[in-house]
Amino acid sequence: MAELKTKLTDQDPKEFLETIEPESKKKDGFELLKLFEKITGEKGKMWGTSIVGYGMYHYKSERSTQEGDWPLVGFSPRKQNLTLYLMSGFEGHKDVLSKLGKHKTSSGSCLYISKLTDVDMDVLKKLIESAYLEAKRKLT
Repeated sequence: MAELKTKLTDQDPKEFLETIEPESKKKDGFELLKLFEKITGEKGKMWGTSIVGYGMYHYKSERSTQEGDWPLVGFSPRKQNLTLYLMSGFEGHKDVLSKLGKHKTSSGSCLYISKLTDVDMDVLKKLIESAYLEAKRKLT
């Protein structure tokens, strides 16, 4: 049985965020840390070496034998973009996304933002909260 390579770790998300460059990306990472913790009511936990996640559900692929645990929502301040993981997907969020600002989405559950100043923070908060609550209801 294939397992996810990205697993929950004991690393402190703040220690991880301190390593992010450039400084503007690090600042956005810390802002997201506060935002996600406030919205979810949970402390961020590291998943693998670069994802800060909140909540957890057990994943089992219908197309393969892959399974494991994964966060309900999370983010990673990657080199090119801030990547937000919203495991509920975007189907029910198209209205909110249209008001968000400059962003891209994957066909699955990834939201890509260059920098937080590119988006409406109130809309982003609503999107994260809605995605978290929906994922919690559907996946746990």
